[in-house]
Amino acid sequence: MKKSLIALASLSACLTLSAHAQEAITVVNFGGANANAQKVAYYEPIAKEGIKVTAVEYNGEQAKIKAMVDTKNVTWDVVEVESPDVARGCDEGLFEKLDYSRIAPKADLLPSAVSECGVGVFVWSTVMAYNGDKLKTAPTSWADFFDTKKIPGKRGMRKGARYNLEFALLADGVKPADVYKVLATKDGAERAFKKLTELKPSIQWWEAGAQAPQFLVAGDVVLSTVYNGRVDAANREGRNLQIYWPGGIYDLDYWVIPKGTAKKDAAYKFIAYASKPENQAVYAQNIAYGPTNKKALAKLDKKVLDNLPTSDKNAKDSLQFNTTFWADQGEALEKRFAAWATQ
Repeated sequence: MKKSLIALASLSACLTLSAHAQEAITVVNFGGANANAQKVAYYEPIAKEGIKVTAVEYNGEQAKIKAMVDTKNVTWDVVEVESPDVARGCDEGLFEKLDYSRIAPKADLLPSAVSECGVGVFVWSTVMAYNGDKLKTAPTSWADFFDTKKIPGKRGMRKGARYNLEFALLADGVKPADVYKVLATKDGAERAFKKLTELKPSIQWWEAGAQAPQFLVAGDVVLSTVYNGRVDAANREGRNLQIYWPGGIYDLDYWVIPKGTAKKDAAYKFIAYASKPENQAVYAQNIAYGPTNKKALAKLDKKVLDNLPTSDKNAKDSLQFNTTFWADQGEALEKRFAAWATQ
């Protein structure tokens, strides 16, 4: 009898441990200040509700997800991906098709945050920034970014075609609403590269998001393209980096569930938790990225709202990153850029 009770107790303990193990998930993000904000807003508080999150950083390598799915050895349960990868991964069968009844009402979310295989995490923007302690003549247009006579000094730019070609056309007088229409033409692409060539001797390239604010703080560049959240993170450390918002290019990152994860239910619970307005408000308070749940905005004060890409003032003259355009023409333009950059 005693042995039977001990056996039952042991079995019960094993089942309890097993149940808890099923609520431990791996969430993959891009690191940096974004990962820190996710930790505060999502990872730590959801642990109190029975889901332990192990956070892993990566650089957006879709090939890693593909290898897991193909070999049926999926160890990532929720992954943050950039917008071009959502549709591509969905088409390739790498991600689960989402059931929004398990996440949030679609009407509560920004239209751009709702897709078949991914739900928006946050809205971020690539903008122009400068060091308010070093530059006394603030830029008033993208033309100023390309005008080294008016504002002498180096310019920081992300090493790649994306964003830079759009900014070059803005500097050349194209209206934000017409940028992709122009860039889609042979003459438009030529025009963008010609404008970039004018600035080329003054460009200092950056490849990691943390580099742009570092260049500005050090005085290596006077103006730089930069992710707005990186500016926010630097200013929280006492810097005085300022953003020029008009012409900024905003985009979203998305949560996806890799196809074949054994922890799909827990993955859904995590995404639903991270989509709640009150939790997204905490996230926005820790990094200046815009919520995808519209109801979160009412929970933020003016100081926070003024720094978000989604505020009325900051979004007024911005343009949305055109995922379809870059999916269609991106490969050719990136190859052309790589060749141009080495000339």
